[in-house]
Amino acid sequence: MIVLGSTGSIGRNSLELARKFGIKVEALSCNKNYKLLNAQIAEFRPKFVCIGDENLKNLITHDKVFCGADGILEMLEICQSKFVINALVGFAGLLPSIKTQSLGKTLALANKESLVVGGKFLKTKEIRAIDSEHFGLKFLLENPTKVANLIITASGGAFYQTPVKALNSVTPQMALKHPNWDMGAKITIDSATMANKLFEIIEAYHLYGVKSVEAVIERTSMVHALINFIDGSTTAHLSRADMKLAIAWAICGRVKEQILKPLNLCELAKIKFKKISLKKYPIFSLKDELLNNPDLGVIINASNEIGVENFLNSRCKFTDISKIVFKSLDKFGEIKPNSVQELCEIDKKVREFAKNELKGN
Repeated sequence: MIVLGSTGSIGRNSLELARKFGIKVEALSCNKNYKLLNAQIAEFRPKFVCIGDENLKNLITHDKVFCGADGILEMLEICQSKFVINALVGFAGLLPSIKTQSLGKTLALANKESLVVGGKFLKTKEIRAIDSEHFGLKFLLENPTKVANLIITASGGAFYQTPVKALNSVTPQMALKHPNWDMGAKITIDSATMANKLFEIIEAYHLYGVKSVEAVIERTSMVHALINFIDGSTTAHLSRADMKLAIAWAICGRVKEQILKPLNLCELAKIKFKKISLKKYPIFSLKDELLNNPDLGVIINASNEIGVENFLNSRCKFTDISKIVFKSLDKFGEIKPNSVQELCEIDKKVREFAKNELKGN
């Protein structure tokens, strides 16, 4: 298989499962973590590797090294493997997702931005989703009863118990302390703003074709997804907060051995469901608008990425992240990209606008 984003949380877990199941790894890519990439090269001996930062190329212990965004696409072109895990972060994952499918390869997708931004340009029914929520929904959708609506859960992130007035003064270090999951910086901040759950809502729409999708707070992260059926019954998918289960199903199609330790049923007494506060998580108020016009995903994603980047570098407040998303939507309004090229052009314009707006604050 091919693992894009091999040094991140999903990438590391994917390689752990490759080791467990004896799967050969043909290619690896990462952005800047060349030390871990070199360790992965030594163990898995891939034919090809790609490093995002061209300045680090000479530090990679391999004789076939590609570089940058174009390098990933070139690498995918020459790889023989038919299975690709896309664990890249942000908009950068879109073109590799499209390229993977254009080459007739199976796309196991952890890069949610591919669907948020360009879901209509992907063969969504052929995607193997790597996300605990969407894996849970897929598992539950095998029930033949007609679906009424889908429900996914959110932990509430680092600031669930923080008063709204205090959010203006929180720091990146505080935001990165997720209560349950070990994730990369960007997705951890998205969890704290609820942008991550907004993105997962539109992912569920693209993956399963259902517009009636809701989300609730569930602080333990043991309940990943629920489905209400029209007969009045509700089914839930539960497991420990560990992405290896969703990744294993994406890799194998069907898993016949234990991947995680089963839940202690006595712990389920701790489970409670709460509504998502739009006052604390204003970005989630865009849910219905985004479901009604998925093309807005490119504006929301681009401005959110710039907001998160600025917050992590202490150049703006935590609350400015959602504000720049709303400003960008007001600026660019209704859009209808008809090609991937148009999508990329819109993404670039939104980023420039968001950067300038945040710089002026």
